Amino acid sequence: MPAPVAHRPATFIDVEFRAVPYDHPDAEALIEDLQQEYVHRYGGRDTTPVDPAEFAPPGGIFVIGYDDDGKPLGCGGWRTHDGSDPDLLPGDVELKRMYVAPRARGQGHSRALLAELERTAAVAGLCRMVLHTGTQQPEALALYASSGYTPIPGFGHYRDAPDGRYFSKPLRQDLLS
Repeated sequence: MPAPVAHRPATFIDVEFRAVPYDHPDAEALIEDLQQEYVHRYGGRDTTPVDPAEFAPPGGIFVIGYDDDGKPLGCGGWRTHDGSDPDLLPGDVELKRMYVAPRARGQGHSRALLAELERTAAVAGLCRMVLHTGTQQPEALALYASSGYTPIPGFGHYRDAPDGRYFSKPLRQDLLS
């Protein structure tokens, strides 16, 4: 079983967050479930290039939320960029692969996971969280809007996708506590 996140083994809304490698078996299973969600909603998998090493500290993190029985409820991570994307700023961190299993939806787990990812990025000294989602994910759009994210121009692999939506949020000092 993976170790809890080193800087705060948290339990929040009956979820324990643990930092794991991107290619950990629980992460791979959740990411595959997420890919199937994309197939259902968009007709295909997300083909954004992803290197598991991008989600290893200090340039990234991948987190899984586990329930009291040790079963994975959801996942997400962030990765920094090397400055090669002209639409991203120094100190930007990209949210990727955020997913909550259907059995755990509607219970606040997405909001708790997002808060944990924002907190870990702020602790790492990063300035702004950026993300891409799509029009076929109204739950995600509502979560990000209600969490203080604002629209930005497209970036990355899907920058010109007509159904893509892009958002950012400054990482605040109050996330460090």
